[in-house]
Amino acid sequence: MIAYYQKSTHVKNHLLQQIQIKENQLKIAQKFNMLYVAEALHSQLSHLQHQLLSLQDPEFQALMSLLDD
Repeated sequence: MIAYYQKSTHVKNHLLQQIQIKENQLKIAQKFNMLYVAEALHSQLSHLQHQLLSLQDPEFQALMSLLDD
């Protein structure tokens, strides 16, 4: 269970880092009027945020812990 928590924390930190990078890239794309790039980055950012929310969902966590046992 401790290993699961550490893995979950690592995944969460990695997702947060990726989100921060995508947000910075999106700001740059918007600043330079790169519409298609901004649209793609926005989509990627939404996907990453959805992944982060699924990690924080307590019901999802409970289900995953049942699978690990």
